[in-house]
Amino acid sequence: ITVNALSSVSLQPALVMVALDRRRFITPMVREHGRYAVNVLAESQQGLSDCFAHAAVKPGREDFCGAAWHEGVTGLPLIDGAIATLECTVVETFSAGDHDLFIGRVDALDGGGPAAEGVGPLLYFRRRYLHIEQAVDAPVEGKPED
Repeated sequence: ITVNALSSVSLQPALVMVALDRRRFITPMVREHGRYAVNVLAESQQGLSDCFAHAAVKPGREDFCGAAWHEGVTGLPLIDGAIATLECTVVETFSAGDHDLFIGRVDALDGGGPAAEGVGPLLYFRRRYLHIEQAVDAPVEGKPED
């Protein structure tokens, strides 16, 4: 599925949170199996994002929205061409409104390797996809860390 909420929670240990609507088929699957994968899509993969967000995807669907994929080191499905992938084990779950928040320990991380260099992420903000036209490296401002 396409999630609208993904957040880093902790660096040590590496933890991330995904918010899943309880009405989606995947939510009880994550609750039962205690694992999930995160695929950070490249800006060229908007069609996959749209398909996973709106399609009536069901467990066992063979075409996986047409995405080429492979099993990660923990056996979870990872989308080919994603600029980063995370394979996670659920360590805590919280209910919030109509969603469940799954805190996952990152068991495996892949930054996409050389193929992801210079590839922009798929960005979604205020119901629109955005593209980075020009990125500039800038030093961190504010109070320096001790």
